[in-house]
Amino acid sequence: MSHAQPPADAIRLVGEYLAAPDPAEFDAVALAIFAYQFENNEPYRRLCMASGRDPDSVRSWSDAPAVPTAAFTLAEFTTAPWERAFRTSGTTRGDRGVHPFPDDALYRASWEPPFRRHLMPDRDRVRVISLIPPEEEFPDSSLSWMTARVFETVGTADSACYLDARGLHHDALRETLASLDPAGDPVLVLGTTFALTEVLDRMDADGARFTLPRGSRIMDTGGFKGRAREMSRRDLLLGYARGLGVPSDHVVGEYGMTELSSQFYETVLDSTDPAKRVYRGPDWIRTRVLHPDTLEHRHDGGLGLLAHFDLANAWTVSAVVTEDLGYAVDGGFRFAGRASEAEIRGCSLTAAEILGGRA
Repeated sequence: MSHAQPPADAIRLVGEYLAAPDPAEFDAVALAIFAYQFENNEPYRRLCMASGRDPDSVRSWSDAPAVPTAAFTLAEFTTAPWERAFRTSGTTRGDRGVHPFPDDALYRASWEPPFRRHLMPDRDRVRVISLIPPEEEFPDSSLSWMTARVFETVGTADSACYLDARGLHHDALRETLASLDPAGDPVLVLGTTFALTEVLDRMDADGARFTLPRGSRIMDTGGFKGRAREMSRRDLLLGYARGLGVPSDHVVGEYGMTELSSQFYETVLDSTDPAKRVYRGPDWIRTRVLHPDTLEHRHDGGLGLLAHFDLANAWTVSAVVTEDLGYAVDGGFRFAGRASEAEIRGCSLTAAEILGGRA
């Protein structure tokens, strides 16, 4: 018996949930989406069958087999013909994971509410200083896509980008930072850890210091990939305070990935949350911590691989296990860095399981 919902019904269910989340209904929507993806996503169905799971045996979102992020380089996990895709930056082998979808309606519905809650709880508009390359130059970057929506939705007319395919426009950035009135309106700085650290290093080399207006905040998306030198989180926060005058309680970590449609944020600006350095996601995503060897759910609070079930991934596959390590915290997780290949033995997915013996 087929459990799959027609595509329009499955996508409608998710759209309605994103518009008005009801945690009591999460499992019902998740099971409908799993059945739809099992029926219409051939590589995922192969993986599920290899795992001995189908819509008859999966009784909860947490029972759905999770696809390792590395598998997105092997196959297109999609349930419908697609118009565009986001792609990962690639692996050491040069492979790029692909996240395809026929339209970005669910992506648009997913990004804005958590962004506003965690970055804009006190204002509707803000001047944006972006260190993330523009969407028109990097159309397959999910981060550039999101940044373009930030400019459109919350940015003021004087918002600007200072990093593009030519590199960092340091002189223009310095001029902008120097022009800011410490008593003026706050600004929002967006950047990867890589780009933000580059700015801090150049400022140190020049002996430059700036004091951004009170209430300014930084969204740090993480990532040192490509840098010879990494900094501890503590040193980064000290650098932001020293170089830009932005205290640690206004530096918000963002955790997202190409293979997901939703993002997580540290709750530092959420005055109702006492656990400030915890990453929390929106009401339409759930996270588990899995043992690296067995991929079994860790109930002991130990370190493990982060696995997510994202309803907004309705067009592709909702259950994804990452190569990131973390600890479970009530309602969220603490990020503990990237796992090495030796630490993710449970993700030894074979190409045959994905490609149906055609590898």
